Amino acid sequence: MAEILQKSVEMVTIDADHAGQRLDNFLMARLRNLPRSRLYRILRKGEVRVNKARVKQSYRLIEGDIVRIPPVKISPKPVLPGVSPQFEQLLNDSILFEDDQLLVINKPAGLAVHGGSGLSLGLIEALRQIRSTCKFLELVHRLDRDTSGCLVVAKKRSALLACHAALRDKQAQKTYMALAAGRWPTGLDVINVPLRKNVLQSGERIVVAAADGKPSETRFQVVQAFADFSLIKAMPITGRTHQIRVHAKVAGHPLCGDPKYGRQETNQVLAGQGYKGLFLHATAIDIAYGEGQLQVECDLPAHWKTLLADL
Repeated sequence: MAEILQKSVEMVTIDADHAGQRLDNFLMARLRNLPRSRLYRILRKGEVRVNKARVKQSYRLIEGDIVRIPPVKISPKPVLPGVSPQFEQLLNDSILFEDDQLLVINKPAGLAVHGGSGLSLGLIEALRQIRSTCKFLELVHRLDRDTSGCLVVAKKRSALLACHAALRDKQAQKTYMALAAGRWPTGLDVINVPLRKNVLQSGERIVVAAADGKPSETRFQVVQAFADFSLIKAMPITGRTHQIRVHAKVAGHPLCGDPKYGRQETNQVLAGQGYKGLFLHATAIDIAYGEGQLQVECDLPAHWKTLLADL
């Protein structure tokens, strides 16, 4: 890919939102397409200056610092497909909460949060297109592509760091609704089983229950029992990849529509009735925010309600 030259020296004054950030991380975010090896080379050579002085890559920026960024050759950003008017309307209609710090969106099932793996346009790339005036938009956490529901996006770096601290310090609770195969056992309220990521020869990522895995805990509650299914509430205490899905499988009641950990026969029956996709929905998030708590909820998808009525 041809490279373009940033033709002149850039002088950037650090604002309050970037204060405390490491210099190398600040530059990585600003020069997104610059190879990491080249970035550290210009840092070692002293081409980047802070207040006209050489500093280490680990230097923590201070509000008011003036960072000199030298001319560099950067690969041009790949041209992403545009957001259609219909997609833009869907995203705007899916916003559950927004202020100058955060945005919470009801992510549609089937939409990846990030582009990649053959997908050039994910949720965050689409949001950056339709909110082009926002200088900063970053995911606070992630949802699997097939999972719908509450997803938090930070509009300022300070908000991102505060939310990450809340998640790390257990000052946040995510609540999911799920439809599980079979009757969930009475009294099975907590599953505390370590999980380990495996990568198959095909490159597919899969998570398994394993004694040498990372500690993982999910709390479950039966909301409604049916003859052959259970509507359950799941509250992950830890945040491992595919945690709820694997713990449901460990319980012997995998989630409906789960192509990776579910029962193929159950998925086929539901698909034959027109109910396709993973039945896992992030229905609420409660997170420390400012001096209080931010509590956001979103309703179940329409096709869930139809299926539950049928059941």
